[in-house]
Amino acid sequence: MKPRLSLLLGCVALAGALRADTPAGAPLPPARPNLILLLTDDQRWDSLRAVGDPGLQTPNLDALAAQGRLFQNNFATTPICAASRASIFTGQYERRHGIVDFRATLRPERWAETYPLLLRAAGYHTGFVGKFGVGGRAAVQARAADFDYWRGVTGQGGNRFIDPKNPDRVHATARQGDQALEFLRSAPADGPFCLSVSFLAPHARDDQPREFEPDHRDESLYHDTVFARPPTVAGEYFDRLPDFVRRSEARRRWQNRFSTEEQAQATLRDYHRLVAGIDREVGRLRAELQKLGRADDTVILFTSDHGFALGDRGLSDKWFMYEESIRSPLVILDPRLPEALRGRPVDALALNIDLAPTLLDYAGLPAPPAMQGRSLRPLLESTSPPADWRQEFFLEHHYAAEIIPPSEAVRTTRWTYIRWLSPNPEQEELYDLEADPLQSRNLAADPAFQDVLARLRSAHAGYTHSLR
Repeated sequence: MKPRLSLLLGCVALAGALRADTPAGAPLPPARPNLILLLTDDQRWDSLRAVGDPGLQTPNLDALAAQGRLFQNNFATTPICAASRASIFTGQYERRHGIVDFRATLRPERWAETYPLLLRAAGYHTGFVGKFGVGGRAAVQARAADFDYWRGVTGQGGNRFIDPKNPDRVHATARQGDQALEFLRSAPADGPFCLSVSFLAPHARDDQPREFEPDHRDESLYHDTVFARPPTVAGEYFDRLPDFVRRSEARRRWQNRFSTEEQAQATLRDYHRLVAGIDREVGRLRAELQKLGRADDTVILFTSDHGFALGDRGLSDKWFMYEESIRSPLVILDPRLPEALRGRPVDALALNIDLAPTLLDYAGLPAPPAMQGRSLRPLLESTSPPADWRQEFFLEHHYAAEIIPPSEAVRTTRWTYIRWLSPNPEQEELYDLEADPLQSRNLAADPAFQDVLARLRSAHAGYTHSLR
């Protein structure tokens, strides 16, 4: 057992002893809540009706936001699946946890300090459903021993959302919903549980005939809808990109999905149908919690591993440091919140590395020193952030440099500074998000903004050395 884990378990044991020694009649500390983390794959922050298009059909997610709190500025520190999921497990930036591709797995000392292991050691009944996303097949399959209930899958869980060999045509999203309900029904009633559900949707099945294949029940949804295209689909936005970005994998995938209006509308309809399928499973899960009498002591966190470009800037997918790639939805429902706080949006900067510390905080556990995120409870349980809450953060992406240009960035409450890295010629971009939320005017060469550029260059250099 690692020293830090021993210390954490010692704290848990001491807390239990203190509860046992509480004098008769004295108020007991509140019981540890059940915890559910719902994670989607490649879901944009504005793909909920509560945030984006009023024509979207996401009633259960909208209800979650109305009864809980919606974080309007939630970001992934690395916008690609494996690295972001490792950050969610560990509460660490990529340069600390070291997951930069799809084969690498967390070192044992890192895995020992992830939220699932710490919660299980502290007495939580733990379950995992869906895409694990960190490590190759053998490494992922070995994780089954670390959960009380395991329905994890390797890779993308198959090449299709609907297995053509399955006569029932059960969609992957519905299957994972069924598994989540199975966990809830089997969880012991005399202790807390932590369930992680990692949906495969709405991630594309790359290069399949129908990449965003929805549940057959949703085929008619959005049939007559014409989705508005983002302003950045205009060719001038693509023309402003560096040459190596215009030649990247993101452009190839755009060609398959968005190069004609008919193609774009078909993609957008299927993408949002997949989100609707997730929404249905969220509704089923909450109904089951009510049926089991566990809704009032269960905290639900809903988020995605990062955002997704739906044709923005003439690109598809994620990877880059623009808002459509790095922003993702985050809703937290704590049924114990005062009525006055429910439904109030949170504007402060939240990150994927904050999820693990938040889950541990709800369980009454300290975050290990190696975690670089912070618990989000101070934002959730107040109308204003703590005075020392972050005003900026660091981003990085270093995978597959031959097809995806690597980059790093500093994103503040007002500015985005992007630095494209070798092997391509290093270039800089600077955007004023207050004046230019679409990130259309690169100010890096503008003499009027050299002081801002110098400050963010310095911040970038500091982060690259201090976050390991």
